[in-house]
Amino acid sequence: MADASRRGRARSDGVALADAAGRIDGVDIARGLALIGMFIAHVAPAAAPGTAADLLAIADERPRLLFALTAGIALGLISGGIRPVPAAPGFAGGRDRARLRLQVAIRAVILIALGLLIIATLKPLVFVILDVYGVAFLVLIPLLFLPRWIALVVGIAGVAVAPGVALALSRMPWVAEARVAGWGLPVDWFIAGAYPVIEWVPVMLIGIALARFGITRRRVLAWMAAGGAVATVACLPAGVALLRVGSSLVAEGAAAGDSVRAFAVGESLQVVGNVGVGVLVVVAAVVLTARGVMGVEPVRRVASAVLSPIAAMGAMPLTIYTVHLVVLAASIRVENGFRTDDSWPLAIALVVGSMVFAWCWRRWVGRGPLEEFMRFASGRAGWPRRGSAA
Repeated sequence: MADASRRGRARSDGVALADAAGRIDGVDIARGLALIGMFIAHVAPAAAPGTAADLLAIADERPRLLFALTAGIALGLISGGIRPVPAAPGFAGGRDRARLRLQVAIRAVILIALGLLIIATLKPLVFVILDVYGVAFLVLIPLLFLPRWIALVVGIAGVAVAPGVALALSRMPWVAEARVAGWGLPVDWFIAGAYPVIEWVPVMLIGIALARFGITRRRVLAWMAAGGAVATVACLPAGVALLRVGSSLVAEGAAAGDSVRAFAVGESLQVVGNVGVGVLVVVAAVVLTARGVMGVEPVRRVASAVLSPIAAMGAMPLTIYTVHLVVLAASIRVENGFRTDDSWPLAIALVVGSMVFAWCWRRWVGRGPLEEFMRFASGRAGWPRRGSAA
């Protein structure tokens, strides 16, 4: 009776049962948009200061944070969504919770190995995120089943503090000394790299919390939209302004401590604002495509059809991201004495080609090839999904 009443309340609140049992197209669309943003950031040629440069800057920081946010949402969904796997023994109980943690750990190890292999063999001219993702998954394993409010509060607090801390720590002498001593890889993973885990884990915790609250619930979407808008408007301009102040202090020869403080606070504010942008993107994608959220079925059908190529990309992110690294490595050339892969035709080809490939593969084959391998290798293939009976 309790389960039935919960299902009844869920339907009346506009919840798609995919929260607990399957994919949510809006999350796949947000992840697909993050991939497109990464493609543009990786290979779009630099533009002169002005409107074009400002538009390109949109893809410079936000896609990676949107990627981390959707990764957290995915972890929340595969661990039960609004009805997380309980700790009690029995079916979908204690043994299954331990099994799920093991599956996440196996996936993390595979991601780390794949990322390091790509860096060592392909040597692309971009920062590779796969190994950092694997490390972040390992860190999240003991945090995977935190109560949703605790996960949300810890995630928000971490996003507000960790980016500035990582930036300040990365400028300390011991970081350079650690690299010389052979500890460069773990230092980059956790603190000083392009994608430090100290920054990514809080973002992913926010994603896990949103999955626990139910990201297709109308009330949750309303709160997400309000919170994302406040974070974007209040923090993003202030963060950009403080980063410019830090650059001015460096140019003027001010004390190093003053510039580092400006950079640290500015970086934290900018990341909070960019996470807010990511939340708004997820809200917009879910509102347009989740059944029962808008209440206008023709709008949902049209939006789902139009955005289906992007959703297909987002449903196989590991495959699309890995193939794009292979393409980038094969596209390296020398221009004016420098190795580069920048090219607008390449950027357009990556976006369009990924959409066409992903849409066709998803329609006629199913899961992405690397996603299917990851599912098989981690032992998740054939494991009943919670809520599938509903």
